[in-house]
Amino acid sequence: MTETAIVLADGMFRTSNAKTAHGLVRGPSRWRVVGVIDASCAGEDAGELLDGRRRGIPVHASIGRTIEALGVRPDWCVVGVATHGGILPEGLRAHLLEAARAGMSLASGLHRLLADDPEIARIVASRGARIVDVRRPRPVSELRFWTGEVLALPVPRVAVLGTDCALGKRTTCQMLVAACRERGLSAEMVYTGQTGWMQGVRHGFVLDATPNDFVAGELERAILACAREEKPDILFLEGQSGLRNPSGPCGSELILSGGARTVVLQHAPARRFYDGAEKLGCAIPPVAEEIELVRVLGARVAAVTLNAEGLSGPEAEASRADLEAQLALPVVLPLRDGVGRALDAVLATVKGTRP
Repeated sequence: MTETAIVLADGMFRTSNAKTAHGLVRGPSRWRVVGVIDASCAGEDAGELLDGRRRGIPVHASIGRTIEALGVRPDWCVVGVATHGGILPEGLRAHLLEAARAGMSLASGLHRLLADDPEIARIVASRGARIVDVRRPRPVSELRFWTGEVLALPVPRVAVLGTDCALGKRTTCQMLVAACRERGLSAEMVYTGQTGWMQGVRHGFVLDATPNDFVAGELERAILACAREEKPDILFLEGQSGLRNPSGPCGSELILSGGARTVVLQHAPARRFYDGAEKLGCAIPPVAEEIELVRVLGARVAAVTLNAEGLSGPEAEASRADLEAQLALPVVLPLRDGVGRALDAVLATVKGTRP
């Protein structure tokens, strides 16, 4: 982490749309994060805003004020938000143009590729800087088609799935990996989204930037490479979206194509409708139905983890206790209590499903 970065949140840091910014603030990160840009909460500490932990990462109103406060230009400007459809809003583009003119390299996980924007690309090139578009698809000639080799892999795979987008699946995945390592187990994570790459996770691919015919094969490639190079005792697969999210159903690939036979299911009890589909009335199905769907697909939910957005402390605990009683499974609040109980259930389930 010798290079420094500022992260653009552009008015969204206190929302789930800034999940990339949240991941980089919480860490790990490919860069040393020295500031967040969000005029709506300028003057605050990004860590305190995120989870009450001061991390010494100030929030500034603009790039110019950030450079002034730091006394030096950061090396990178990173897009820290995930917009619906991956569009590039004009306000965000204006920040990127300012960063490019200041000589920063740019990194983005949006579907709208920065290198395809003639003005941004020209300015970045003129300053001798770089653009990294994490979601730029690889050429088809370089993509792997699924072979089924992964199904014979002996290392157990655990899929961390969710009932919707932007629930904290990646964070829970990383917490489970860390908890395994604390117990002396060799554990690794395979990322499937742009934030995983930005955080420096070694193995993975960006699922929604991959042509559908090759998603299973690229997942297989990442799992096999991780197993071969890291030799983990257990491997956690980061899920995307939700199995029945109408705007982008996802997750079955990790079970059917990746060979995951154990699942940790993330859920937000206060969220009634799928993110972005509230006006359509697309309701999130009951957790028990999702657990049954996972069973039909060929895996078993070992534990449920909760995102407490929109809930007070007592409300979150009441939801946790109610769901645990209903489901007869461990239900935990990772950011409050850690993932120890969930990991106990995962390890017991893995032991019971291994040949």
